[in-house]
Amino acid sequence: MSFIELTNIDAGYEKGKPILKDFHVSVEQGELVSLLGPSGCGKTTTLRTIAGFIMAEKGKVVIGGRDYSNVPPNKRNIGLVFQNYALFPHLSVYDNVAYGLRRRKVAKELIPEKIANVLKLVSLTGYEKRLPSELSGGQRQRVALARSIVIEPDLLLLDEPLSNLDAKLRDEMRAELSRLQHQLGITMIYVTHDQVEALSLSSRIIVMNEGNIEQMGTPEDIYERPATPFVANFVGFDNSLTGTVRAVQKHRVTVEVNGSSFVSTRVTQVAGGLSPGDQVALFFRPDDTSLTDEAGENTIAGEILYVNYQGNTSSYALKVDQESIRAVMPGRPMSGDTREIRMRIDPEKLIIERV
Repeated sequence: MSFIELTNIDAGYEKGKPILKDFHVSVEQGELVSLLGPSGCGKTTTLRTIAGFIMAEKGKVVIGGRDYSNVPPNKRNIGLVFQNYALFPHLSVYDNVAYGLRRRKVAKELIPEKIANVLKLVSLTGYEKRLPSELSGGQRQRVALARSIVIEPDLLLLDEPLSNLDAKLRDEMRAELSRLQHQLGITMIYVTHDQVEALSLSSRIIVMNEGNIEQMGTPEDIYERPATPFVANFVGFDNSLTGTVRAVQKHRVTVEVNGSSFVSTRVTQVAGGLSPGDQVALFFRPDDTSLTDEAGENTIAGEILYVNYQGNTSSYALKVDQESIRAVMPGRPMSGDTREIRMRIDPEKLIIERV
């Protein structure tokens, strides 16, 4: 049995109106699993159901072999880290971290050593007497982590913990979380709408949409082999064209789009179910394109609407087959007054999904 098992769960904020319906998910011990998806998809509902803040109307929540379905939150040995840190503003770093230990009536003589160890772990030794108002955002997040870790939880739940930090601090804290997870071996469930966070931190990712699991897999599976159009769009396959299948072979599918021929060699997940004449969508990332004057396979004519210079790259907005498409090219914008251009898509980067 997996360390965490959610089975046949119906759960939501109003009785009779579940957000999660007949929901199933399992997490192995020591995994860091991210729940990834847009706002309102059910990821925080899942987290709150595991924590016990929402009691499921139906189904079971099993953690470590024990049925926690009707166990209140304070009786579950679970650490929680929130988006807004939830620190006590009038308490020092030391007392914020000590709070959970005191609530659990840990022997007084053991508390200083436990706090010293966990503050060293999160690189906050020497900050014991400071108030949260005297700390940076990243330091406050480290205090929140320390407070959750010091109680030695069976499970750590993190709900958008880095969303209030600036880009540089988010990068630093992602590295810190990854280090802590590997060092402690603790099971973590991480809620985020940021695909970069999920990809960089997770051993597995669960992509959610409207209370359902769209796809579950390793970061590489999700990024390289999205199973549905929703997942493809969510992990950066921002561009799409529609067309008709003309030929299906073992390792390649040929699609016609407005008179242009496109070949995809990344179709193993769908090729067996496609036939000539099927209507499909081609999904591709902006940086898997190139702009050229030459016609040929996997190219299509387009009109450049505008260009944004972004330092190492230039981003082009194009009108292609009545669709708005974005292409990202290395270097400075193309010279001259070129408005008509052909766009080429790498056949190894082109995903086909049935529509």
